[in-house]
Amino acid sequence: MSRRFSGCAFPPQRLSHAKNRGGGVDDLLHMTGEAAFWGAVAVTLFAGFVKGVAGFAMPLIMISSFSAFLPPEQALAGLILPTVITNISQSTRQGLGAAWDSVRTYRRFLVATLVMIVVSAQFVRVIPQGLFLMLLGLPITLYALAQVTGRNLALRLEHRNRAEWLLGAIGGLYGGVSGVWGPPLIVYLLSIGAEKTETVRVQGVVFLLGAVVLLAAHLQTGVMSGPNLWFSAALVLPAALGQTFGQRVQDRMDQARFRRWTQGLLVLTGLNLIWRALMAG
Repeated sequence: MSRRFSGCAFPPQRLSHAKNRGGGVDDLLHMTGEAAFWGAVAVTLFAGFVKGVAGFAMPLIMISSFSAFLPPEQALAGLILPTVITNISQSTRQGLGAAWDSVRTYRRFLVATLVMIVVSAQFVRVIPQGLFLMLLGLPITLYALAQVTGRNLALRLEHRNRAEWLLGAIGGLYGGVSGVWGPPLIVYLLSIGAEKTETVRVQGVVFLLGAVVLLAAHLQTGVMSGPNLWFSAALVLPAALGQTFGQRVQDRMDQARFRRWTQGLLVLTGLNLIWRALMAG
């Protein structure tokens, strides 16, 4: 069986050697490979910075980059704990009260996302990711390009409840399989014209609860166990550091500049999803 499709992210000989040596960074370097480990740290630091500026895209940057030099399950596991920790900071930056208000306001989106993450995570090893990523990436890219060119795609008030349910379900469906459920939420927030602080906080709330569910689901599937779990924990610090620097940049942005940044990043997100779909065959 090839290393890429084995049930465990690390070769058996590395696992047994690591168990004899105990825990620590040295074991992670040994199991992952020194170049791959420090490459993952660098990617995570950059992804955390982008998240600090725009509030999203960290898991997408991580999974896209990790997939070039890590096995699929290790790549997915690596982003989960950093996503949980950074979104605790992001969702509570204005206080717990504001975070709870966001939960109540966007409860439909949250329920749909969380339910579908649990459902789709059970099929992480069997769903053809290439097709799913293309079906998500193409409309996201077209929507973002329309936004950038100035087209008014705002949702009418009477359609928002249905849009929350639908986009939340779509986000959760892809999230359980790929660890990325942000793009449909960004589309929704852009469509209703949410302001900068609310946009970032709501992203943090949705991403945090989704990440907790994803963590629980993959503790059950076995993706988040043993060396994969330690690898994910090791990436928490660089993610948090990057986010801190990024938030300083975000604080100096006005609403118009933040919206342009978000639109541009969403275009890149959609193109990246299409590229990943093509690479997946």
